[in-house]
Amino acid sequence: MSNFTEAELPVSIDHEQMVTLNDGTTIRFETNGEAKDLYVGDAFTPTIQLFPGNDFCVESGGCTFKVVAEFEDVVTVSKA
Repeated sequence: MSNFTEAELPVSIDHEQMVTLNDGTTIRFETNGEAKDLYVGDAFTPTIQLFPGNDFCVESGGCTFKVVAEFEDVVTVSKA
């Protein structure tokens, strides 16, 4: 599994990759049909399910990060 860091944002990740933020929080997803099940931290259940074009903000280390589900099998993570 590839791992990206906060310093590399913005980055588009596929379901075999994750982003680790400076405080250790991880962001990853699994594809669920057209939707993306987004996992934040060590969660065993999805934090939220995103459909293409939808976004979700993650608060971590005093910063806000935006996760956008794309039409391809990727999500884009950026600093908001």
